[in-house]
Amino acid sequence: MPRALWWLLVGMALNVTGASFLWPLNTIYLHEQLDQPLAVAGAVLMLNSGGSVIGSLVGGVLFDRIGGFRVLLAGAVLTMAALAGLNVWHGWPHYAVFLALVGIGSGVVFPAASAYAGAIWPEGGRRAFNALYVAQNIGVAVGSALGGFVASYSFSFVFLANLLLYAAFLAIVTVGLRCIPLLPPARTKRPAEAEKAPSRAVGWALALLCAGYGLCWLSYVQWSTTIAAYTRELEIPVGQYSLLWTINGALIVLAQPVLSWVIHRFMPGMKRQTVIGFAIFAVSFAMLFGADSLVEFAASMVVLTIAEMIVWPAIPAVVNELAPQGKAGLYQGIVNGTATAGRMIGPVIGGWIADAFGMKLLIGMLVAFALLAVAASLLYDRWLPRPTEKAGEKTAATI
Repeated sequence: MPRALWWLLVGMALNVTGASFLWPLNTIYLHEQLDQPLAVAGAVLMLNSGGSVIGSLVGGVLFDRIGGFRVLLAGAVLTMAALAGLNVWHGWPHYAVFLALVGIGSGVVFPAASAYAGAIWPEGGRRAFNALYVAQNIGVAVGSALGGFVASYSFSFVFLANLLLYAAFLAIVTVGLRCIPLLPPARTKRPAEAEKAPSRAVGWALALLCAGYGLCWLSYVQWSTTIAAYTRELEIPVGQYSLLWTINGALIVLAQPVLSWVIHRFMPGMKRQTVIGFAIFAVSFAMLFGADSLVEFAASMVVLTIAEMIVWPAIPAVVNELAPQGKAGLYQGIVNGTATAGRMIGPVIGGWIADAFGMKLLIGMLVAFALLAVAASLLYDRWLPRPTEKAGEKTAATI
């Protein structure tokens, strides 16, 4: 991998570590420390996610207009300013305001990082996005593990740790990427074809991929919301439920060599990866129909993690190939915003269905959502021009 990509990976691992100090504890802090009802806590978290969606779209557009380096700096500075405010004023309602600003700032960073990874190592294809995915999951694992420990001393230390880690991210971006600003090419030198708006076929392809991606994120987030509550109804202890996420994190990091071989051997094209990955999602949710023990939930989590490892890096890689020249940032912003929107509305939809109709119907809908994602992956390139389709297949086959 290029050295610049290593700098980006280390920076994003630190970035996500800092964020993971805070996000698992938001509800606890709002409810127990600020005495806010759970409904208000949920609204604040939705505000944070909404800010992230807006930031994703803005960050994607800015990447195409002012270059990746400047966008990463802008997102990092905005987030640090919000976190600095949070360190000083973390009462009510300041907490909600600063958390929304953190959502916007972090939203700016993530699509820029994805577009940056694709631009730094274009010949790497999926591998660049997979490396970014693994780095972010290392950050999630480390931050989540340390966040509770730090919060046991003081929540103020959580805010400070988040700020310091983001400062480290800003320093690494500045040192490691300042010589590779990736400014957009001058418009006057670009061919006329590149100035045209994306074709309707490419637009449909992007819409179908994002629809499947969003549906699977909506389903995936049920594991930390409705399915978590369901395990408590089955009298599975919280400690055992947390073990499921330990399995998830360990597989993501440790199973990469095996999965890379399997993908190279049996899934050479990225379209095949998305179709098979979404199908495995459907299988993992179907396994929950009769699950009533930790072993059965763990088996479903293992299958879910395999699907996640295949799909999550593949979608931004496919979209990076679809993006017209000068639109990679916008397209990655749409993809990242779609994932965030799925995480935002998933708990609301899942909670309503589980309360009104029961978990069995919800599980059935999760399977249906994954199958719809399979259909979207099968159809997304149907209307693309034939030469583009062949070129895409040739590129995917070499990855």
